Amino acid sequence: MSNFLTASIGKKFVMSVTGLFLVVFIAVHLALNLMLILDDSGDLFNMAAHFMATNPAIKIMEPVLALGFIIHIVWSLWITVQNMKARPVKYAKQDLKNSSSWASRNMLILGSLVLVFLVMHIMHFFWKIKVTGSPLLEEVTVMQGGVHVHMENAYALVASLFKSNALYSVLYIAGAILLGMHITHGFWSAFHTIGWNNKIWRKRLEVVALIYAIVIAVGYSIIPLYFLIKF
Repeated sequence: MSNFLTASIGKKFVMSVTGLFLVVFIAVHLALNLMLILDDSGDLFNMAAHFMATNPAIKIMEPVLALGFIIHIVWSLWITVQNMKARPVKYAKQDLKNSSSWASRNMLILGSLVLVFLVMHIMHFFWKIKVTGSPLLEEVTVMQGGVHVHMENAYALVASLFKSNALYSVLYIAGAILLGMHITHGFWSAFHTIGWNNKIWRKRLEVVALIYAIVIAVGYSIIPLYFLIKF
């Protein structure tokens, strides 16, 4: 097993599996975040956030998700360092524009920028909700299933930042675009690594990856744009 993980194919396999796991999380997270713009009262988003915070299965998945992020990041750095060691002298300059996409040639740069965005996102939202708290999170009462339920006002915390900080909104949009670009190559490449690597499936997966990446980039970008334009 250790030999497999240290081999080139093993490292790529780990990257692929953790990447696909994160792709699913990104879609679920987007579905939750879109509730910010579906209900200006904030009740819909608060109910979704409350469910995510109190559901036992979600609580179990949180450390798994964190581990997935850590492994994906560490493995990507490890592979990059190993590749650099294997090629201490750069190859003669070649025109790769027609043989590969810009995203595929700059996955580490894109991933690093997405990581910066992720850390910023955690500091503004996750850390305050889970650790430090915030006056904006003062409990509200929401009617749910005919019963009044007390929950944190996560909507106020998130919406207030988009409404009051145009710079953060712009950076959020930039992060969404970078994430989409990262996915365009990472999505189909992950399937390629686990065996779906013939020419027919590659073309299909490239199309699916592009569509998925556009949906993710546009979907996340809509949220700050909504608050910037409406409020």
